Amino acid sequence: MKSPEYDRHELTQRIKSMASELGFDACGIAEANRLDDDGQRLDDWLTDGFQAGMGYMERHKEKRTDPRLLVPGARSVIVLLMNYYPPIKLPAENNYEIARYAYGRDYHFVLKEKLHLIIKELQRVSNPGVGNPSRAFTDSAPVLERAWAERAGLGFIGKNTCLIHPRLGSFVFIAEIITRIELEYDTDKVNDMCGGCTRCIDACPTAAITAPRRLDARKCISFHTIESREEPPDELRENFGNLIFGCDICQQVCPWNRKAPPHHEPQFLPNKDLQEMTRERWESLDPERFEELFHESAIQRASYDGLMRNILFLKKNEGK
Repeated sequence: MKSPEYDRHELTQRIKSMASELGFDACGIAEANRLDDDGQRLDDWLTDGFQAGMGYMERHKEKRTDPRLLVPGARSVIVLLMNYYPPIKLPAENNYEIARYAYGRDYHFVLKEKLHLIIKELQRVSNPGVGNPSRAFTDSAPVLERAWAERAGLGFIGKNTCLIHPRLGSFVFIAEIITRIELEYDTDKVNDMCGGCTRCIDACPTAAITAPRRLDARKCISFHTIESREEPPDELRENFGNLIFGCDICQQVCPWNRKAPPHHEPQFLPNKDLQEMTRERWESLDPERFEELFHESAIQRASYDGLMRNILFLKKNEGK
């Protein structure tokens, strides 16, 4: 069956225009090829055991490095960024802290809803009766998101392992649409602009950034407070500060975030109840209140039991 005729340039511009209209802050497109260099870096990272308890990182390695195994016949990888730098900060003094990406509604829900609208436009130029030519991803499948964002010209991977966009900084969510539709590709790359700066490495309280772009999850506060189902090692406790879900320290100290613009997505704003949380209210949370506060929140990933475990872990420092 002959493919429907379409203008690659016109469709590419339409996709990027839609992305902007939907609230994405940047959009780039790369050709769907194998990521050989990034695959080797992943292998080295796994060999060193830096994945800690994240066994899923060891699975589907081939799919992580070749999008054509996720979407057979894939031609293009559309990469989108959405800023989540908060216009307001939650009270931190004498209080427990959570990572900024968890302030509002879970980004998986927010981004996926928008991605599917773009996919509908791609569906319009595909062959009828052959199924959807595209799939949407956002941190929910074996995709090397930062590598694809870098390849699509949306920034560079900093020494803290985060994608850094020259205008937006690193407080960005990354999403992808892998499609069998051929589009125009962004070939201009952003050079590594970390220079001699090591502020993220120096500021990491648990020394989890062992070298530029090398993060050992076994020492990472984010891993221990979100992914792990075990209490963090006692030797790290005094370095956790007041963090009970995630950690932004390596991003907060990054010079590229000094002028990061605040986001404009209402769904990412913390609700009034979360803004009024105190240390005492965190400690007195019960399962019912947890569900009320964090319905469709990224904090659900830690679970009620995990969050309370993190709080009790930090309380062991009291009186020392």
